[in-house]
Amino acid sequence: MRKFGGDHSTIIGGRKGRKIVLEISRSELVKKVVPGIIKVGMSPGGFKAKFLRPDERGNLRLLLREGSTVQEVFIVTKASNSLEGLEIARELEKILVKVRER
Repeated sequence: MRKFGGDHSTIIGGRKGRKIVLEISRSELVKKVVPGIIKVGMSPGGFKAKFLRPDERGNLRLLLREGSTVQEVFIVTKASNSLEGLEIARELEKILVKVRER
């Protein structure tokens, strides 16, 4: 089953960013991953990844930052509400921790 959608296939963050998104897409809790457009901001810094609050349907947004570049990755989950979305976010957060440790 192909879980990637949308018009953008580029993921910022080099290997780490791609690894995070691929690992998340492999989760049984995730239906689809849609990389958003890449925006250039003004704040410098290293690579960071964090989940934003789930929407009312339980879907998530993963915010990737690398230097001054920002990208939202939309994650369609199997959740049916925001509470279930929070539980899924906690599960997927383990992937972020695992990739950061490598």
